[in-house]
Amino acid sequence: MKEFLDDLRNDHSDFTQGKLEDGLKDVNPIELFKKWYQEAYDKNCPEPNAMTVSTVGKEMMPSSRVVYLKELTQKGFVFYTNYESKKGKDISENPKVALSFYWKSLERQVIVGGIAEKVAGEVSDEYFNSRPRGSKIGAWASQQSREIESRDELESEIKKVEKQFENKEVARPPFWGGYVVTPLYIEFWQGRESRLHDRICFSKEDEYQNHWKVARKEP
Repeated sequence: MKEFLDDLRNDHSDFTQGKLEDGLKDVNPIELFKKWYQEAYDKNCPEPNAMTVSTVGKEMMPSSRVVYLKELTQKGFVFYTNYESKKGKDISENPKVALSFYWKSLERQVIVGGIAEKVAGEVSDEYFNSRPRGSKIGAWASQQSREIESRDELESEIKKVEKQFENKEVARPPFWGGYVVTPLYIEFWQGRESRLHDRICFSKEDEYQNHWKVARKEP
C-alpha cells in the first residue's frame, strides 16, 4: 500500500494542451460546449458523452455515477434512467444536480449545475424505441438500485420479461425515461502548467433569464 501511495504522491505530470483566453467571456456557453464536445469527438477521446451525474436527496448525502449524455436540446442536457433508481429518487426529492465531463487527452473539464426534470413521455418513447432489444428487456427486468441475493435473481427476471414480450414489441416501462438538466451554471476548465488552470464560468439566477453572468475564477 505504501508503494502505491508513494506513486500517487510522486505523480507530477503537468498540463500543457491549451489555454482559455478572456475573449471567451463573450461567447454563448452552450455553443462553446458544442464546440468542445466536437473537438473531444474529433480527437477520439474515449466516450466523450460520458458524464458524471451528482445528486443529493433528502438525507443530504451526495451520490455520483457515470451516465451518457444522449441529447443537448435548447432546454438542456438529456440523459435516461430508471425513475425509481437512486438517482431518480434523489431528483424527486431535490432536482438540483451537477454534471461533469472530463476529456483527458484535451486536459479539459466542463462542470454543469442545474435543475433536472422529466422529459415528455413521447420523447422518452422515441429514444426507448431506438434502443437494442436486449436493453429494452433489461429496462423492464432491472429494478435499478434494489438489493438482490445473487446475479441469478436478475437472470431469472430477464427470462420472465423475454417470455412476456415474446414475438412482441417491447414498450417503454412507465418507470423508465429521460431527464433534462436546465443549466444555471457552466464552467469550462482547461489544464495549465504548474496547476494554474484556466476557469471561465457562466451563471444565471434562473432558467428564464437569458443573460449569463461571466467570470474567470482562480485555479
